[in-house]
Amino acid sequence: MYKIILIRHGESVWNKENRFAGWVDVDLTEKGVDEAHRAGKKLRNSGFEFDLAFTSLLKRANKTLDIIMDEMNEKNIEIRKSWRLNERHYGALQGLNKLEMAKKYGEEQVFKWRRGYDTPIPPLTKDSPMYPGKDPLYADLKESEIPLSENLKMVVERVVPYWESDIVPNIKNGRKVIIAASGNSLRALLKHIDDMPEKDIVEFNFPTGIPLICDLDDKFRLIKRSFLADPEELATAIAAVVNQGKIVK
Repeated sequence: MYKIILIRHGESVWNKENRFAGWVDVDLTEKGVDEAHRAGKKLRNSGFEFDLAFTSLLKRANKTLDIIMDEMNEKNIEIRKSWRLNERHYGALQGLNKLEMAKKYGEEQVFKWRRGYDTPIPPLTKDSPMYPGKDPLYADLKESEIPLSENLKMVVERVVPYWESDIVPNIKNGRKVIIAASGNSLRALLKHIDDMPEKDIVEFNFPTGIPLICDLDDKFRLIKRSFLADPEELATAIAAVVNQGKIVK
């Protein structure tokens, strides 16, 4: 049996402002920094150790990982970054407020944009300042690899090959792995390793800054999973995710 940790970054500035972030490189809030510190302490106190970390190219995931490693006193851990672990690209929705969009288009439509498995997302145009092809972070990508928008199905299609080619061989070789990324890239990975039906992954919520412990079998499929949090903390954190895009009556 193998064990890995998945963790969504701490609260970002655009999480707090209830905006679609996608590939826009927003930073952590003070709360997000605190969530990362608490996650590191929980992992340390639970006896976890790591020698390899995978993360995205986005600073909110990078900073979360750095804080966790500092709390765990893991000074020399190897860190590998890949765009394939980036958040889902929300296309033309990036930067827009989810509540305002719910008032304009309805909660159901916003839910489909946020959580739907293969729901089309309004695309960016290449002349948009948010087009990743203009960002030096993605200078090594082929134009065909740079999205204009993504649904979760498309994220699965870029995350799973990276999981199989880069992450699984290291787990198999006995390395202790943590993956710090974003909600949708982690949902994509969880769907794969747990063989989750589309209807189930649509309803699954990844709270910010709470580690998910995953036990895997010899075929790197999920045996069991559990968040490292007490029930009240977990319920509050999940509710915060669920309520994004809902109109308060």
